[in-house]
Amino acid sequence: MKKDPYQESPIICIGGANVDRKFYLKSNMVSETSNPVQSSSSAGGVARNIAENLGRLGEHVKLITASGYDAAWQEIANGSYSFMDLSAAAQFEEQATGSYTAVLDKNGDLAIAFADMEVFDAITPDLLQEKQATLKTAKCIVVDLNCSQDTIDFLCRFAVKEQIPLAIIPVSAPKMANLPAALDAVNWLIINKDETETFMNMMIQNHKDWEHAVQNWLDCGIQNVVITNGAEGAMAGNEHDGVCYYPSIDTPVITDVTGAGDSFCSAVIHAWLQDQSLDTNIQSGMVNAHKTIMSNQTVRTDLSSAQLAADVKRAINAPNH
Repeated sequence: MKKDPYQESPIICIGGANVDRKFYLKSNMVSETSNPVQSSSSAGGVARNIAENLGRLGEHVKLITASGYDAAWQEIANGSYSFMDLSAAAQFEEQATGSYTAVLDKNGDLAIAFADMEVFDAITPDLLQEKQATLKTAKCIVVDLNCSQDTIDFLCRFAVKEQIPLAIIPVSAPKMANLPAALDAVNWLIINKDETETFMNMMIQNHKDWEHAVQNWLDCGIQNVVITNGAEGAMAGNEHDGVCYYPSIDTPVITDVTGAGDSFCSAVIHAWLQDQSLDTNIQSGMVNAHKTIMSNQTVRTDLSSAQLAADVKRAINAPNH
């Protein structure tokens, strides 16, 4: 008899689920006037995007988030329920569902963005306390820094007590204030250069600085650390493998960078849960991000476990690898 994936322990993703509105500039942006654009709207949010990636990769995923009772939440639910269990999401009548509005230039790079994320303040330790029975079923918890420091701290203590792997995914440099001081419970921190520079009050100007920054995070007690830097690649490490540099995959045509970081994180976690090596974990993330920025979707629609494995194999065997 075929195994029902919904009887398996889920990956529980906690944090942002919002409507992503994208405006694609048709020419160079001019301030203080109307700019012609093409626009799109879809379900987004770091935790939700990671959950969708993992769902498409065949994982059983539950999402814990906060939203309003509004059309925006209905749009998110309609774009999400096929890939994740939304039964643990909390809704609040007095709140508006989160939204992220991005303006992208002619090259697909972010020009400016606006984030309305106040609703995620409702993801409190008290809310998670109410969902402890659900949390205890997790094979892994992935939390983004839309959640408060108190909430992250609660999850760190919970993960240690219940012996559940924990991954923390930052959202932006300002949200680094939500990272607690004690990080011994963290199995994965997948972070970018700007976020690291902000938190550590340092400048990463060369590979030596970059490597040193990874080691600084490892010295905080985190088991596995990745610091990404866009087209420059990633630096990753753990106590067993040391710190290694991974160049990015050349992407001549960039359609849309939105969701690249989330696709990277989810593929790394997916590979890690299959007991793959650090090299394979990071390569999986690189390939998924590469494929995502070539699509106009925040989460690429052709993603599956088999497709990712084939993509990684192709990348490893490429002549310039």
